[in-house]
Amino acid sequence: MNDDRLSSDTESLARRFEAHRPHLRAVAYRMLGSAAEADDAVQEAWFRLSRSDPDGVENLGGWLTTVVGRVCLDMLRSRRSRAEEPLEPLAGHARVADVSGGADPEQHAVLADSVGVALLVVLETLTPAERLAFVLHDLFAVPFDEVGEIVGRSPVAARQLASRARRRVQGADRVQGGDPGRRRAVVDAFLAAAREGDFEALVALLDPDVVARSDAGVNTGAVAVARGASSFRHFAAVARPALVDGATGLAVFVDGRLDRTLAFTFVGDRIAAIDIVTAPDRVAEREVTLV
Repeated sequence: MNDDRLSSDTESLARRFEAHRPHLRAVAYRMLGSAAEADDAVQEAWFRLSRSDPDGVENLGGWLTTVVGRVCLDMLRSRRSRAEEPLEPLAGHARVADVSGGADPEQHAVLADSVGVALLVVLETLTPAERLAFVLHDLFAVPFDEVGEIVGRSPVAARQLASRARRRVQGADRVQGGDPGRRRAVVDAFLAAAREGDFEALVALLDPDVVARSDAGVNTGAVAVARGASSFRHFAAVARPALVDGATGLAVFVDGRLDRTLAFTFVGDRIAAIDIVTAPDRVAEREVTLV
């Protein structure tokens, strides 16, 4: 094959890929919660496509979605093993609102649908396999047999993964859109239990699969998070209920200066995620309203 023919084929393949980019980026963003990582995942899909034989691919869109799903699954597993935090969901509303910068209106609509801070934070409480099953099936209608191939499970197991994820997301949606007074009551009870060092009360307020993320790392499970909250006792004494970037939370003041923030996400009447920001530059970026 001469150089001109090779160049023409590459350009044709690139045009076909670009037609799928908005969809792929939307999938990756919902999987990863980070626009930068989503772009990395989509770029990796292009690399794999460019090194493959596209003539053997009957459904290019489906093939690319599968590739992006596998790439995202690997990235999520790697993130969890390194106890890394996702980027945008914890950085406040401004970054989430800008995820589609430079995109056309159709891509913006795709990204905006079902993507909010609350949803992204709840997705972070899922295992990588649950998150992939929910995103691909419930948000993009990928059949369970294909989801199962990606996560290495049977279609029945993939259906169960999506079902567990769906219950958690729906539960969070109900509370996030419900009575703020209920959320405030739970946070008040959490603060009182932390001040008193009441371990059992803390466990009772936490979802069994709660995730607590901080600059120092990640804790998962009600027992581990309650144990960490018990050590928060000296900070709890100077913490005040607040809205942190619009989420029900706590603001901790030391010597009259905002020292750290805690933002809570709920599933049912329990705390499902706690996002703790302590780095001074990140604390300064929070929008905090005492309540």
